[in-house]
Parts: sequence; structure tokens; C-alpha cells
Amino acid sequence: MNPPDPQFMHVTGIRTGHRIALPPQGDGTAVLALHGWGAPGLMWQPAKRLSPLGYRVYAPDLPGFGQTEPPPQAWSIRDYVNFVLAYMDANSIDRAHLIGHSFGGRLGLVLGADHSDRVLKMALADSAGVPSRSPVTTRARLSLYKSVRDTLYKMGAKNAANSLREWYVKRYGSADYQNAGALRETFVRVVNEDLLPYAARVKCPTLLFWGEKDEDTPLWQGQLLEKTIPDAGLIVYPNAGHYSYLEHLGEFVTVVDHFFRN
Repeated sequence: MNPPDPQFMHVTGIRTGHRIALPPQGDGTAVLALHGWGAPGLMWQPAKRLSPLGYRVYAPDLPGFGQTEPPPQAWSIRDYVNFVLAYMDANSIDRAHLIGHSFGGRLGLVLGADHSDRVLKMALADSAGVPSRSPVTTRARLSLYKSVRDTLYKMGAKNAANSLREWYVKRYGSADYQNAGALRETFVRVVNEDLLPYAARVKCPTLLFWGEKDEDTPLWQGQLLEKTIPDAGLIVYPNAGHYSYLEHLGEFVTVVDHFFRN
């Protein structure tokens, strides 16, 4: 089922699309649902299942995705974190549980470390934030490419440098990078940041969910996060991929509800 049309509000001057799922009775504990890179609507699936259990679930489209305007310039992780905090303030959310997938998990790691007073517990699915282990040949190729590209720019051969950049992106760039469009510089700033130091400072209880066959954020990254976050557990879904929480949605919601309540 497609998510409902979003509501709109302005957050830090950015027209923001968001969806709110309210419990049938009472106020309910707030849950903030942060989506993965390029996949805002998917967070509505757990949101609509958590609200009947007594939660107020807020699912914003982060800047540059869904129905939310792009950021005014290239953003870092901290810029997105500040946006999330401003979104919470705009909706009078003092503290909330957090569920995050992939890119949303990146934000969760920083929020759980630097803004633990705003986060009760976190449930992170296939979270990004752990640096990939690039083969030596890949690192060498990238280093050579950057050296040649920068030399061409210094020589004033801008067209040649741009042509080389476009060729390299098409040949070796990830799908997310190639599809980033206006967010390409933001994507580079975000994915290249090692968030393990933040993970080591996360102060709230955290439950990690991972797909055994996840190729975007491999299982070893989830295992490393479990060891790094002071109070963390890891649930692995056999044969599931990067969207493990959707492949096991019913079980995911049941476990998250139990975790948040206890």
C-alpha cells in the first residue's frame, strides 16, 4: 500500500513533507522514523503498524527526498541531525524512540551520542555509518583518478577533467552516487564519514536488525556496531537483504514494540 499524501510544514526554512500516524486513543509515546537514502515512503510501513499499538509516529521526508525541498547547499551528517532536532522541536517532541534504516541509522548514531537527552531507545535496521573495506586495487584506482583529475584542473583543462569525472562516475560510481543528482556532493560528504566514534558514545539502549545477505551494509558492519555501541543487541534475519525490516515487517514491529515498552 502506498503511503498517504504528506502534510507540509517549514523546518529551518525548508518546506518539509511528513506523515504522522496517531494511536486510536490517548497521546502515546513519540516515535521518530528516519528513512534510508532515497527511500522516504518506505518508513510508512512500520509507522502505520506501530500507531495502533499506542505510539505517535512521525515520518519526515528528509531534505532532498520525497516531498521535501533539497538543502540549500551540500549538507553533512550534522546538518541533517540539526534538521531532525528542529523537526522534533517544531512538533513539540521533547524525547522520542527512534527507528532508522540505513541513512536514517547514520543520523541515529549521532543523535544517540550527542543528543541522548532527546532519544529514549533506538531500533536501527541495516544501519549505515561503518566504513566499507575497499580492496587495495579500488583504493589505488581512486587515488590515481583523483590525481589525474586534479592535475587537469590545475592545468586549466576543465573540459577534460569534467569528461574524466563523468566517465569515472559511470564506470565505477555506485548506483546511489549516480542517482544522487543535486545531492551528489552531499552524498560524498555523508558516505565518507566514519561514525564508529559516535557509535562508541551512544548512551541509549539500541537494538540492531540486519539482513544476513545485505550487500549494501554487510552483516559484519552490524556485528561491529553491536560490539561498539555500549548497550546494543543484534537480530539477524536469514536470507534477508538491505531492507530486512520490510522483509520481516510483522516480526520487526512486534520486537520493536516489546523493546520500546520494556
